[in-house]
Amino acid sequence: MATVKLENISKSFGETEVLFDINLEINDKEFVVFVGPSGCGKTTLLRIISGLEEATVGSVLIDGNDVSNAPPVERGISMVFQSYALYPHLSVFENIAFPLRVAKVNEKELEEKVFKAADILQLRDRLDFKPGQLSGGQRQRVAIGRSIVRDPKVFLFDEPLSNLDAALRGDMRVELAKLHQNLNSTMIYVTHDQIEAMTMADKIVVLHDGIIEQVGSPMELYHNPKTKFVAGFIGHPNMNFLQASDTKINKGKLTATLGDSSVNIAIEAGDTKDGDSIEIGIRPEDIVVSNKGGVPMNVDVVEHVGATVILYGSVLDNSNFCAVLPSDSIIKPGDEIHLTIDSSKCHAFNSTGQALKRSTSQALKRI
Repeated sequence: MATVKLENISKSFGETEVLFDINLEINDKEFVVFVGPSGCGKTTLLRIISGLEEATVGSVLIDGNDVSNAPPVERGISMVFQSYALYPHLSVFENIAFPLRVAKVNEKELEEKVFKAADILQLRDRLDFKPGQLSGGQRQRVAIGRSIVRDPKVFLFDEPLSNLDAALRGDMRVELAKLHQNLNSTMIYVTHDQIEAMTMADKIVVLHDGIIEQVGSPMELYHNPKTKFVAGFIGHPNMNFLQASDTKINKGKLTATLGDSSVNIAIEAGDTKDGDSIEIGIRPEDIVVSNKGGVPMNVDVVEHVGATVILYGSVLDNSNFCAVLPSDSIIKPGDEIHLTIDSSKCHAFNSTGQALKRSTSQALKRI
């Protein structure tokens, strides 16, 4: 069992506050990803869990035990860094074995643990190599192996793939997902890359300016973002946002005017009233080209990416807009096309960036 609980965590560096009243529970064997833009506090929060930083206020509990004042070595954690931190003069075997030698583990047990980790990470035939003879992905696996042999309660990963090229990052995402399945351990992973978060996490924690914006499964955050920030950060390409020129509320239905068209969204109106400032969020992949009517789009850039075509341009009063269409779409820069938007897949956000909750009886009208 390896649960992690953060209670009222705040952190300041001098006069600068970087984390504000963070409360979070991580269940046993979960793969949890902290994601957010640079400077949001995700690495600081990971370092507080590890004991490398001390919280200004609040408590860290691992398996129900308060470890807020315990040094890293007594917390039952192991951390994998972005920089690998391997000893260049030692072999792969000795790099993986290093924490065991420090702990004075007997040679037989040491070899068993190193070989087991090497087998899990497919490094058995590289144990005699030096780090300089390995690829970036192999070096990262050695760093992970050094963590595995310690049998930690919780694995911590601080942007471990950011030094790798795109192809290697894709391969290592798969490797880390397999590793989680094999070890069946609690893992906390920090990244600024929402694709890594979406593909690997059981649960995503979205941070922004030192606060938690939303916690949930990848698909929960994708389909039901609670704020405009989460909606724009999760999903690729980013969600489009269009300012409604007029809004009306009638019997739980929001009618938002977009140029010469409108969308009708079934919502729980709450305090929302006619004329309120509302932005409509539309994911690029939820758009199709219409033969007539719809929202006109002036196409500036066309990106062919295999199975799809990504269009960048402008709609309405020159608002930036992106659409993802099938690869057989014949569209070129300079074209004007008309787009059909499915109201049932639209999101609405008020002037403070909070999402208006959609009702279960969602209207299915297209514009």
